Amino acid sequence: MKKAIVVGGSNGIGLAIATCLAKEYDVVVVDKSAPDANIADRVMFEPLDLTSGDYSVFDRHQDADVVMITAGFGRLALFEDVDENIIDTYFQVNTLPVMHIVKRYYQQLLHQEGFRLGVMVSISGYMSSPFFSLYAATKAALRMFIESVNVELEKSGSKNCILNVSPGSIKGTRFNGTAPTDLDATRPLAEEIVGHLLAGDDLFIPQYDEVFRHVLERYHQDFRAEGRHSYDYKVASGRVNKKK
Repeated sequence: MKKAIVVGGSNGIGLAIATCLAKEYDVVVVDKSAPDANIADRVMFEPLDLTSGDYSVFDRHQDADVVMITAGFGRLALFEDVDENIIDTYFQVNTLPVMHIVKRYYQQLLHQEGFRLGVMVSISGYMSSPFFSLYAATKAALRMFIESVNVELEKSGSKNCILNVSPGSIKGTRFNGTAPTDLDATRPLAEEIVGHLLAGDDLFIPQYDEVFRHVLERYHQDFRAEGRHSYDYKVASGRVNKKK
């Protein structure tokens, strides 16, 4: 039976992706805590705290056909209000594990035809994002890493690539640390992501034509103005409070 690894698959969009993959694969969820729901008989759980820097769990799953990395976190806050101790944690969870895991599966990317590897990045990695400065920085690093490695893979003769999934806000997840996972809300997007992953695509920006093409055009025309617009939009949304 084919095997899929979902890193960060215990909740949110990662859990929804795991449920989708479980229809065709034996799925291993690698996360700090067990899945929010008993999703399928063909899903097993391997505990891993990404901040530990220990990636040996992936050495036991070198027979994987699919690897999807969804782990990550972000909190809306002015950089002024961010505890300095959490700066490293952002990169230890959002960025460095992706690079280490890609390294562990790089030979498969080079030589195993049809091997699939995807990463949840973020539209925040494409533009300035006030109140999300650290989160955006971790995702911008991932975007550049993935784009650069994909060129190296292509030049090596490999037909494989890394899928960059860069959505905006996703409903039904625990991203903000409060709401429970809503699989009904996240499943349609998860199915789209899995479709692009298995097709061997290198980029998927959900709602690109409807929303983000225009946002990115505005950003490239005047990144300062779009940054100010983003700041005001977040304040007006009620999700954050402007510091006085």
